[in-house]
Amino acid sequence: MASNGIKDQVAIVGMACTQFGEHWDRDASDMLIEAATDAYKSAGVEPNDVDAYWLGTFASGVSGLVFSEALKTPYKPVTRLENMCATGSEAIRNAAYAVASGAYDLVMAVGVEKLKDGGYSGLVVPTPAGDGTESSMTAPAMFSLLAPAYCKKYGVDEGQLKDVLSRIAWKNHVAGAKNPKAQFRKEVSMDTICKSPRVAGMFGVFDCSGVADGAAAAILCRAEDAHKYTDRPIYLKAFSIAAGPNEGFISGDYDFT
Repeated sequence: MASNGIKDQVAIVGMACTQFGEHWDRDASDMLIEAATDAYKSAGVEPNDVDAYWLGTFASGVSGLVFSEALKTPYKPVTRLENMCATGSEAIRNAAYAVASGAYDLVMAVGVEKLKDGGYSGLVVPTPAGDGTESSMTAPAMFSLLAPAYCKKYGVDEGQLKDVLSRIAWKNHVAGAKNPKAQFRKEVSMDTICKSPRVAGMFGVFDCSGVADGAAAAILCRAEDAHKYTDRPIYLKAFSIAAGPNEGFISGDYDFT
């Protein structure tokens, strides 16, 4: 499996999410319950049918208890994951590989964040000393250094890259305006996006993601069992994770492009 991946071996048979935004009157448990309960309904299963859970979260607790206590899932293994901006992807990747390995028949990957009234601004936060992830810059500042390096490496004009980024923001807001669960439900013109205040480097306000409260969940099973749960399974084609040198960001050879 290490050489061939898990193409078409695992399927998503149920999904759900909360509305994303400022949920001052709800905590992480409330949002986990909503997303997980709706995912159970989507797959037509009961909580006891699920063998194991993978929880991706940055700011909600330090173990799987934040999920198991909220959902009342005693004696079910809950693995908590955190991997920077790839936390949600890591939750579903690990859940998928657990199913593909044959260890479990039916699993759930779930993510939750409660940030709006928790003091998180998106700015630099303290990290454990010595793990190679310490940073004195915000995420926009870090990625703004990548943009000119990318342009130089691939022969792209910075103006062209900025236009592409603006079009991505524009189409995302068009889609968000049509989605009742989206954080921002308003279309924004290309002119407004292009002229938005700069945050770092070439990145403007609309090139940077917002900070929101919300939760999402997906239920996975082996591909051959998918039609037991839904007529429209989503078959997973691939999952990848990039690995770099031991020194991490401080390595002189680390190439973000």
